[in-house]
Amino acid sequence: MRQHFGKRDWILLGVLAIIAIAIWGYTSFWQKESAEKAIVTLDGETYGTYDLKKDQTIEIKKDDSVCNVLCIQDGEIFMQDATCPDKLCEKQGKKSHDKETIVCLPNKVVVTVVSADTSGIDSVAN
Repeated sequence: MRQHFGKRDWILLGVLAIIAIAIWGYTSFWQKESAEKAIVTLDGETYGTYDLKKDQTIEIKKDDSVCNVLCIQDGEIFMQDATCPDKLCEKQGKKSHDKETIVCLPNKVVVTVVSADTSGIDSVAN
């Protein structure tokens, strides 16, 4: 037995598509806050915190050898080089907004971009 989409199905699909586009637009364009620093973790532990206002190159070392190279230029951070086989972390691009991340799974490196206010409190209720 073959069922076809009816008029109500197309309306529902259209409404869901509009809602999805609205949510994506809001999170992509209006909720971006420029960040001021990046926190780098290696094997789940904090490796270092770096100022995005200062241009620099950071060599992340694991077992006395460099496994990743981060670069900060013009307030943006990106993975310049990595020893992982897939190089997906290098393809993630430049990050400069609050809560953006760069992840290198094989080397267990996570870079999280954060704003200056990182008190850990999301909201206060009275």
